[in-house]
Amino acid sequence: MPLSLTLAALWALVANVLALLPSRDNHWRRAYALIAAGIPILGLVTYENGPWAGLIALVAGMSVLRWPVICVIRWVRWKSFGMRDHG
Repeated sequence: MPLSLTLAALWALVANVLALLPSRDNHWRRAYALIAAGIPILGLVTYENGPWAGLIALVAGMSVLRWPVICVIRWVRWKSFGMRDHG
């Protein structure tokens, strides 16, 4: 198994263990650390294994860190379309 896929699997294991531990800030600090560590690993996976493996690793990482992704999507919508009433 290539080193990049081993690192990606280790990242996923650490992310799941961190999700099990209690947190006072709803895991946001841990999410920032996982994002900072995951970006170079994602680049390495893409470089060593090709774009399809990189895309699969990206989707897997986004499924683990879904709330930061949801918040970014909401922020982009808010910046693009402005605040709108939901009622």
